[in-house]
Amino acid sequence: MTVGVSRVSWVFLGFALWVALFGLGLYSLIARPPRLSAPLPPAAPPRGTLYAQDGTPLAISLKEGRYYPLGKSASQLLGFGERGTGKGLEGLERDLNGALEAGRSFTLTLDPWIQAMAERALWEGLARSRGAFGALVVMDREGNLRAVANGPAFDPLAPRGDPNRDISWRNHAFLVPLEPGSTMKALTAAMLLEEGKATLATRVEAPMHRVVDGWTIRDAVPHPPVLTLAQVLRYSSNVGISLMAEALPKEVFYTYMEKLHLTDSRPLPGVRVANPVVSPPGTWSRAAYANHTFGQGFLITPLHLTAAFNTLVDGLYRPPRLFAQQEGQPERVFSPATARAIRQALKEGLAPRASLAGYPLAGKTGTAQVVVNGKYSKEVFTAWFAGFVPGDEPLYTVVVAVHHPKGEIHGSLVAAPIFREVAAGLLAYRGVPPYAEGR
Repeated sequence: MTVGVSRVSWVFLGFALWVALFGLGLYSLIARPPRLSAPLPPAAPPRGTLYAQDGTPLAISLKEGRYYPLGKSASQLLGFGERGTGKGLEGLERDLNGALEAGRSFTLTLDPWIQAMAERALWEGLARSRGAFGALVVMDREGNLRAVANGPAFDPLAPRGDPNRDISWRNHAFLVPLEPGSTMKALTAAMLLEEGKATLATRVEAPMHRVVDGWTIRDAVPHPPVLTLAQVLRYSSNVGISLMAEALPKEVFYTYMEKLHLTDSRPLPGVRVANPVVSPPGTWSRAAYANHTFGQGFLITPLHLTAAFNTLVDGLYRPPRLFAQQEGQPERVFSPATARAIRQALKEGLAPRASLAGYPLAGKTGTAQVVVNGKYSKEVFTAWFAGFVPGDEPLYTVVVAVHHPKGEIHGSLVAAPIFREVAAGLLAYRGVPPYAEGR
């Protein structure tokens, strides 16, 4: 009996000890969480916001995901992110992904009203011309990018549903280098004036075609047999500009291309821009140099051309600015007198479909041949217009490019009307009244 009681006592004692130890362990788990091998990471901050220059949100994060309040507007520039994670896949969402993920926000120089107006003009122009794609850049005289329009458009909230996404997703203004065609003649003429090799009154015998090293250079517009430099620009004479440029060594021409940042692979730090395709002058034949003077034989983006053309406002190259806090110093390329003289010539020789009653606009057309399968196509062209609003004291530089238009192909017929519509919108937006007759 004593033995049985003793055994029962030991059983109860053991059970009581187990309960006590279990309770102590349970308390310790509740009162003190377990130690981990590494501390838990802090919660990620909300993805940063992209704003327009007036504070309008362009890309914001909501509980449901990334949202683009302006819809298709600036969609190629802004891009979009991965569903669920928000990781940037295209556009600025991709280029700035690290900073945006860290919660940093950015204010762009875009003006929402100018952006929407430019897009409407470009999209309507693309529809008229049945162009494959297009780009339109509006830069103010200080270098601020007020509009970066691309077409066709896409919806950044449903990007993968676009059947043309290989084209519509792309920021053609930044990422597609093209031959600038005859828009380059204005810059070549400025080089000639700046180097003292010509004035606007300098004359040259200019037949409708010439042969250089077996390569035939032709003019498209009938013109007198002798042209001044101003008339070379008015008639857009390939023969005339290439003959006049023979007074300018090709190395000097290339140096000006460098000063105009037409060879620059990073015109916008931190943002993807396609590299220009420009070979060094030591590789140029006489025919290749002649082609360069009228914008063939090298490739640049519409952004590059806009910044270079903006130099003709007052002779200063201003780095393109996309961000409000972006720094950059102007660089002297041409004298103010050279810039003013070229603008005057472009004003007097303005394409009729680019003109606007009551306003002295200025600009240059371009119709660039496109290389297809290793040779220049007779069917594929890029129609250009680069100009100033207004022409005498520019507030804006505007560049329009329409690639592979169908039917009419010339910049004077395809791109010039788009420029005119944008110019009318900009002048109304800034409240610029029509000029008095004779001014």
